[in-house]
Amino acid sequence: MVDENKKLIQEAAEELLKQIKIDGKVKVSEKDEAFTVKIETEDSGVLIGYHGETLSGFQLILSLILYKQTGGWLKILVDVGDYREKQEEILQQTALSAAEKVITTSQPVELYELSSFERRIVHLALVDHPQVVSESVGEGRERKLVVKLKQ
Repeated sequence: MVDENKKLIQEAAEELLKQIKIDGKVKVSEKDEAFTVKIETEDSGVLIGYHGETLSGFQLILSLILYKQTGGWLKILVDVGDYREKQEEILQQTALSAAEKVITTSQPVELYELSSFERRIVHLALVDHPQVVSESVGEGRERKLVVKLKQ
């Protein structure tokens, strides 16, 4: 089943790239029932887009195509030029910097304009922190992540 899904994902990603006229190599891997689609292309900036928005859109469309083909949702993460890896490292550093600021000032720090994926990375970076806790507050576009001292 995993190999069958990997093949479907590979073919769908390649076809989607072809449809948007971007040349690239697609490599699909699986870990813990989640699939990572790595794309190597000369047009990485175009495919990533502003703050990764185009990449997120590509990932969403790919997920929808696969849902239609399989009748079920597959966990898919699309990465181009290690963008997601680099973003994850930056977000982890941001989380630790926010924690240090909270510890130093005893005031909460708010992080705005993070996607749910980005908020999750920050939460995971701070989950075992001995002095601070993170929580998401608000709804929709007003949703933000707050880092504050543990009570």
